Amino acid sequence: MSAKVWLVGAGPGDPELLTLKAVRALGEAQVVMIDDLVNPAVLEHCPGARVIRVGKRGGCRSTPQAFIHRLMLRYARQGKCVVRLKGGDPCIFGRGGEEAQWLAARGIETELVNGITAGLAGATRCGIPLTHRGVARGVTLVTAHTLDDGGPQWPALAQSGTTLVVYMGVSKLDEVRSGLLAGGMASETPVAMIENASLPEQRECRSRLGDMLVDARTFALKSPAILVIGEVAAQAALAALQRSA
Repeated sequence: MSAKVWLVGAGPGDPELLTLKAVRALGEAQVVMIDDLVNPAVLEHCPGARVIRVGKRGGCRSTPQAFIHRLMLRYARQGKCVVRLKGGDPCIFGRGGEEAQWLAARGIETELVNGITAGLAGATRCGIPLTHRGVARGVTLVTAHTLDDGGPQWPALAQSGTTLVVYMGVSKLDEVRSGLLAGGMASETPVAMIENASLPEQRECRSRLGDMLVDARTFALKSPAILVIGEVAAQAALAALQRSA
C-alpha cells in the first residue's frame, strides 16, 4: 500500500485563509494529527478522518516530538493517508523540515503544503505592510526561542535594515528590547504587538521599542502573539484612514 504523509499548514487561525490544496489534502485524509494552535473549524474539511491531537504550546504540557514521528510512521506504514496539520506554515518555526527529513530517511513519501504564517496575517489585518517602498525593503522572521543558549543575534538584527517579525517573544520581551537597543536600534522605532493573529479576537498594541515592556504589561499581552518591529509598524494609522474613507 502507498504510504504518504502530508505536512499541511493550516494558517494562523482564520479558516478562510486555508489554501485549496490544504482543503484537498484534508478531504483525502484518513488520519489527521492536529496541533493546538490550529482552529478546530478547519476539521469540517475532513469529517471522516480520525483526529489525533498532538499539541505543542509554550508553558503547557506538550506531545514529545519523537512520539509524533513514530505515530506518523505507524499510520503511513499501514497505508493510511496521514495529514500532519500545523498552525501557520509547516516550514516557518513548524518543524516541517525536520519531520520531512525523518520520514524520508525511513522511506515515507511526504508533501509539504504551505500555509499563511501568523506574522504576515496579523500584520496585514492591522494594516501593516511588512515591506513598503521607501520604508522597508526586506523582512526578517525570527523566533525568540532557540535550541541553544545563545539565542538570536539581536544586535546584528538591529542593523539589518529590515522589518523584524518576532515569533514566540511574549516571555522574552525584555531580551528582545535590550538586544535591539544594544545593537543601535532607536528607542523610538515603532512596534506592533499582535495577539491571536487573524482571529476575531485579535488584539493589537502599538508602541515604541523603548516603551514596549510597559505597554505590553498594561495591555496584558498574552501568547500566542507576534511582534512587528520597524518603521512599517507606523503605517497602520494610514491604513486605518484608508479603510474609513
